[in-house]
Amino acid sequence: MKVLMYCQYVLGIGHFFRSLEIARALKGHEVVLVTGGPEMEAALPGHVREVRLPGLAMDGEFSGLFATEPGRSVEEVKKTRLEMLFELFREESPDLFLVELYPFGRGSFRFELEPVLEAVRTGGLPACRVVSSLRDILVEKKDPGAYEERVLRALNRRFDALLVHADPALVRLEQTFSRASDIAVPVVYTGFVTARPEPGAGERLRRRLGLGPSDRLVVASAGGGGVGGRLLEATLAAFDLLPDEPAAHLHLFTGPFMDAASYAALAARDGGRARVARFTPDFLPLLAAADLSVSLAGYNTSMNVLAAGVPALLWPFAQNREQRLRAEALARRGAAKVLEDADLEPKRLAGLMAERLKRPERVTTSIDLDGAVHTARWIEAFMENAA
Repeated sequence: MKVLMYCQYVLGIGHFFRSLEIARALKGHEVVLVTGGPEMEAALPGHVREVRLPGLAMDGEFSGLFATEPGRSVEEVKKTRLEMLFELFREESPDLFLVELYPFGRGSFRFELEPVLEAVRTGGLPACRVVSSLRDILVEKKDPGAYEERVLRALNRRFDALLVHADPALVRLEQTFSRASDIAVPVVYTGFVTARPEPGAGERLRRRLGLGPSDRLVVASAGGGGVGGRLLEATLAAFDLLPDEPAAHLHLFTGPFMDAASYAALAARDGGRARVARFTPDFLPLLAAADLSVSLAGYNTSMNVLAAGVPALLWPFAQNREQRLRAEALARRGAAKVLEDADLEPKRLAGLMAERLKRPERVTTSIDLDGAVHTARWIEAFMENAA
């Protein structure tokens, strides 16, 4: 089976890594991962090949698209991307087109997705099955009625199924999409998609870092880094106020997309017990080694935290409801504590961190985190039945 996966991330990196985890689970099949955000360096499994479209991204205010390549206009990039997608479909002739987030999001990319989907349905491109791949929680819209009608029209006409990458015991689609009952295609909950740390990875990393049994390790992160600088600044200031005993160590990651000036200000604090970097391929082992995680409440980081079983303080990104709803759902399960804006005052945050570090027991949960495997198995069965 050949799967063409479309993943367009515009601000954070969670969409990319969630799609990559699903692609990884589709071993034994040929996966072409089509991306079009700022370039990400990531190791791909042998059965996965990435095709990069000219980059388009969005600023932290979601005010509009811009071309990631200097000197190129948005309209020029749009034209090139559409031509590339049509040519790619003709060359690859996939069995399945897996579209991340659309039509529930990525409305700014209708310019390329709608012509491709229409051509697949009408014979202008090779016929294939089309499935939407959706995260757990949708952001609110200015006109919910018009938005939901537009989503339903596209989903019911152009797609064969909807995969919701969530555990319905924690969050359900109808909580943020009121007309879920009007979806005519199959709706499948896959469980949450996340990688898991290898057994013993945390202990091995602690030994490599020279941490003793009484040492405490804090990992702070801000996803892609487009937002979250305030949290990281507060965490660094709070870390300086932690008591000397037991010894605490901080590994802080800004994300690859934090602007250069903000990163430089944080990186100037690198050294001693506090380490600052943009990114690490060892993020999951670090969480498994850590006694506390301080982060935003994005999908991927939240699920990484659960997979590692590390106690967590989550500060939800305030521009929309997504992270707040996720963080509060996890807090109700005892899997994390939600940070409010007032909690970012350094002395107060230091107190919350110290309190969690006094009881660094691992967090266990019954939340389904095997979404990548469930997704791959469902796709295989779906395609076999469709043959």
